[in-house]
Amino acid sequence: MASKTKTVRDIEVAGKRVFVRVGFDVPLNKTTGKVVDATRIVEEIPTLKYLCEKGAKVIVASHLGRPKAGPEAKYSQRPVAEELAARLGRPVAFVDDCIGPKVEAAIAQLRNGDVLMLENLRFYKEEQENTPSFSEKLAKLADIYVDDAFSVAHRAHCSIEGITKFVKGPKVCGFLIEKELKFLGEKTENPERPFVVILGGAKVSDKITVLERLVEKANTILIGGAMAYTFALALGKKVGTSLSEPDKVNVAKEIMDKAKKKGVELLLPVDNMATDKFDFDNKAIGATRIFEGDIADGWDGIDIGPKTVTLYREKITKAKTILWNGPMGVFEIKPADSGTRAIAAAVADNKNATSIIGGGDSVTAINQAGLGGKVSFMSTGGGASLEFLEGKELPGVAVLDRV
Repeated sequence: MASKTKTVRDIEVAGKRVFVRVGFDVPLNKTTGKVVDATRIVEEIPTLKYLCEKGAKVIVASHLGRPKAGPEAKYSQRPVAEELAARLGRPVAFVDDCIGPKVEAAIAQLRNGDVLMLENLRFYKEEQENTPSFSEKLAKLADIYVDDAFSVAHRAHCSIEGITKFVKGPKVCGFLIEKELKFLGEKTENPERPFVVILGGAKVSDKITVLERLVEKANTILIGGAMAYTFALALGKKVGTSLSEPDKVNVAKEIMDKAKKKGVELLLPVDNMATDKFDFDNKAIGATRIFEGDIADGWDGIDIGPKTVTLYREKITKAKTILWNGPMGVFEIKPADSGTRAIAAAVADNKNATSIIGGGDSVTAINQAGLGGKVSFMSTGGGASLEFLEGKELPGVAVLDRV
């Protein structure tokens, strides 16, 4: 990239009303209403602390959950504001709306360094519809716009894209988006080699564009998850009743051909754990068996096998840059979590590599293994990470000022 997205460091914020779009779509306890996992709040603290210390009047805005028709008490941001205050170490005022006179009055009371959290943006259906009049009402609250919600940067919503058309002052990113662009962008565009990509998940169709793009850059691609069974079909193997996409076999063949022509090592599982009974909803697994090569009829592949773990670990150990997106199996249920946990451990153990976890289930899996603090970077975006890796322009980034 010839130019970079401007950050909060590049502008003067003292005394200014700074509207910060964050990604505080956090889980709440259904009984107590308290925040269950504060990871997304913690990741936002550096940007908010910086703005407070520089004397900004900080207005924090986010969505939470999927309210269907207007305000719903269970999706209120009030408990999130309380958690934010505890993590930030300073008071966070709360207002039970996100536009209008009540909000404007609350902002008028702010002194330099104060923080105000607005109510759930999605209590207004206009937010997701990117209605200009709603964008204009949000923009009226601010002198400066800061986007630090990478998890929704691929959405052209009012608080992400629409507001920037009406805010007259600078439009920049916070430190979280800056990190996302650095690791998912710069570190994968010009990786230190060997560059090993680990791709899992259920469907080839979800990752076609990412695969095609990464074949251009990677030295080695390790395939896991249910998408591996589609590749197995492309090689003429039997996959039993495993989840696969027979209509995407030609796509898998094309990707393998492209990798071969580019001299990219594309590896598939050499063995798989399978079960004779699988009920995901009830987290029930029957008898398990390891199959090398074909998976027998009536058996459902649920994880990579031990020989594959050994093979993949060997490649991961030698890597200088690692990008991982997607689990190796049904990691939510034991014993089908063993392959994903083993890969997580291999990635965390390689201290000589820049290790990038590309959002979604991969982040959940590495956190479940207790290894989140041992990798270089974990993306906060699921869909946004994939779209960015595909080379798509993210609406929430495209509208920001450039250096």
